Amino acid sequence: MENDAHHFPHKSNVAPGWQAHLRLGFDRDTRGTRLFERHHLGPLRVQKPLYPEGAPVCHAVIVHPPGGVVGGDALDIDISAGNGAQALLTTPGAGKWYRANGRCSRQDVRIDIKDGAALEWLPQKTLFYRDARVELTHEVSLGAGARYLGSEILCFGRTAAGETFAEGTINQTTTIRREGELVWHEQGQVVGAGSVMHSPFGLGGNTVCATLIACGLTLDADQLRQLRQELDIASCSGHSGVTQLPQIVVVRHLGHSSEAARAVVLAAWRRLRPALLGREVSIPRLWNT
Repeated sequence: MENDAHHFPHKSNVAPGWQAHLRLGFDRDTRGTRLFERHHLGPLRVQKPLYPEGAPVCHAVIVHPPGGVVGGDALDIDISAGNGAQALLTTPGAGKWYRANGRCSRQDVRIDIKDGAALEWLPQKTLFYRDARVELTHEVSLGAGARYLGSEILCFGRTAAGETFAEGTINQTTTIRREGELVWHEQGQVVGAGSVMHSPFGLGGNTVCATLIACGLTLDADQLRQLRQELDIASCSGHSGVTQLPQIVVVRHLGHSSEAARAVVLAAWRRLRPALLGREVSIPRLWNT
């Protein structure tokens, strides 16, 4: 279903560009999880719902037809999962953020997961071109017994083309609340000409970083050991780590290869998804295209 602009907030502080809005609502009925609400404005779409795991879990692919984000563009995404629903969202390819041309671009994602529901946010890698100026916010609200698993792979500069992220600024904020209580907050800034790119307390000279967060899960000592061993194998020449917090598991990776980062995220997903959702991984077919 399509809808018009009055359903979405106006971003008055963003310079003119593509203003794209997408709102998706998943709910559970007697047949399983269904995509019951779908509104869009501008160049953001969702492909038809897919059920590679059967009716209980709805897979959806978010598409940005222009293929990249330029200065002044704004992407606004709202996703809700009703009580007991289970959904997985991904993208068909890499997200590309081009140089700013004097204007900032942004993406705001808001995810609301109701009681007993589960949602996986698994976009493919994000590539920041030199001189990109980007604002990213990611807000997750969890109900009682809700579960969330989200990942990101961030690549700074087109290293395969010999381009470094020597200019540009990426501001990022991630917030997770459970029943209104703040359980995770992370805020960071990467400036191409700044010290964070090379500091051992920042990226340490690496050009790729990845994060996976699983909420609603506590691993025991043996599970943590096995996960760390598997990530060491997957990370190749990069560095990976795991942190266990109350009901939250955080996986990190730093390196120079997006493929190694992807391998780490997949290894973590394979280990954490059965523990969190009681299901083996179901890799979207388009990831292999």
